[in-house]
Amino acid sequence: MAVKLHRCPNIFVKVKGHPCWKVQKALDDQGIEYEVVKGPWPGKKKRSAVLDGTGQTSYPAIEFEDGSWYREESKDMEQTIRDGRLMEKAGGQPVA
Repeated sequence: MAVKLHRCPNIFVKVKGHPCWKVQKALDDQGIEYEVVKGPWPGKKKRSAVLDGTGQTSYPAIEFEDGSWYREESKDMEQTIRDGRLMEKAGGQPVA
């Protein structure tokens, strides 16, 4: 199952503390297929896809094929991915 990683458009920033890179690197390291969806920056009001999917405007967020979303603090998302538990987060109800 492929996922979509909704992240900031600064894909060139590859430092350990950057939230979007932290989650993207964990996906890479675990061999999880994903599509990068670069969101608008700056302006949290423009992040309608992430807001509609998660109820929040923060990056990163993961969208599953079934339409459900996963969003936590990046360190928690990273740990979930590295623990092999990402797909356990799929199947939740999409935010209405």
